[in-house]
Amino acid sequence: MEKKVCIAMVPCPGHGHLIPFVEFAKRFLLHNNNNGVFFHVTILVPTQGSPSSSTIAILNALPSNMDFTFLPSITMDQLHNPPTHPIPRMKLIVQLSLPSLRKALTSLTSRTTLVALVSHFFSIDSLLLAQEFNIFSCVLYSAGATSLCFSLSFPMLDKESDNNSNDEFLDLTKPVKVSGCSVSFQVKDLPDLIHFPRSSEVYKSYLDVCKALSLVDVVILNSFNSLEGDTIGSIQKEKTAPFVCPIGPIIQTESGNEANKLECVRWLENQPPKSVLYICFGSGGTISHEQLNEIAHGLELSGHRFLWVLRPPSKISESGYLIVTKNDDPLEYLPSGFLNRTKGQGLVVPSWAPQIEILAHGSTGAFLSHCGWSSAMESIIHGVPIIALPLFAEQRMNATLFTDLLKVALRPEQGDADENGIVTRDQVVKVIKRIMESDEGLEVRKRTRELSDAAFLAIKHNGSSYMALSSLAQKWRLKSIA
Repeated sequence: MEKKVCIAMVPCPGHGHLIPFVEFAKRFLLHNNNNGVFFHVTILVPTQGSPSSSTIAILNALPSNMDFTFLPSITMDQLHNPPTHPIPRMKLIVQLSLPSLRKALTSLTSRTTLVALVSHFFSIDSLLLAQEFNIFSCVLYSAGATSLCFSLSFPMLDKESDNNSNDEFLDLTKPVKVSGCSVSFQVKDLPDLIHFPRSSEVYKSYLDVCKALSLVDVVILNSFNSLEGDTIGSIQKEKTAPFVCPIGPIIQTESGNEANKLECVRWLENQPPKSVLYICFGSGGTISHEQLNEIAHGLELSGHRFLWVLRPPSKISESGYLIVTKNDDPLEYLPSGFLNRTKGQGLVVPSWAPQIEILAHGSTGAFLSHCGWSSAMESIIHGVPIIALPLFAEQRMNATLFTDLLKVALRPEQGDADENGIVTRDQVVKVIKRIMESDEGLEVRKRTRELSDAAFLAIKHNGSSYMALSSLAQKWRLKSIA
């Protein structure tokens, strides 16, 4: 019996990092299993502790030409001084999983024709095994081309900072022009990992993965030419850069979890068209208690309808990823009497809501978002303009791109935050009214609809993303018969 042609994938630990891998695999298999070579995808999942119920639900719903294996769990309490920040922590989990990953790949090669290993950016250490097995090394870069451009440039920018005596990255007073990017950035808007001391574990971990990125065979990019064509083109012209394959947008087509879905959809059905502001900070983003209060008061004062996905506050903005948080009722952190006063105005749901269905609903008029790339792609493809309130990682870069270049988002104006970086209730009201009521908001909505149309064209037959995916499949087909 002829062996299946297999693609192995290694996401990062964490529910939010798994979704782009599953959605990419579904798109790839649907698109490419009718050309004489039948691909199969196996997802090899590094773990720390027991997988979450949402992770298990996603994996149990995979189609028949996909399967998964949980790699043996890495127990952090057995290690001396395990990292607390999610980035070095995820990187360490993957490194410690390499022996079990090697065994899994050996098993796959005995049963299939293994042609490629696709890793997450922060699982890039797994690609050390790609050369050992003589297969393509690929990174599924779940952010955009602008962020990729910075990641590829970062090792050189780090070298330029070697003369800094204060252990800081670059001159904080000057804008940074990243080679290949169509927009300049303030240092404060670059990925927050660079703001750690250069001697820190976090900074070194990010620098390590950026150095490794230039050595991979293919970077699979969740973007498309009409969104970031100039930046994609500039990367592709670089002789030292990996082959870049823009196949986006990759988004979920429906929310898998049924919790709160019926309640949210029923509530939206009773609201006027384009009248609801949706608020969510991704699968792991959190805000401080003070910022939560300011948003709550701002929503109430704005008078606009809202649907808010609320999780318990934290001073660590990425606390939903890998860090165990208290099982508190998030509603207890709202200002006293808020739910009663806004009963006819808004709906607050704890922890999770069906984001795809909410963004696709005709009553949703705007999205107050942390500007995580996956959420932004979902908002753009559904034609929903964004209020940008970035929290961590590359989200400030994304916010700059969306507001300054692509014009699909509004952001609280400079000086809108207080001395502690909190966006105040008055400024929350102001930006809500700008996007929901003003001519400026209408222009942002129009531009978002234009990019939504362009996104659908990109993934249709013979669209730019369709053709990029075909090119990738051809590389993997030729490997299977080599």
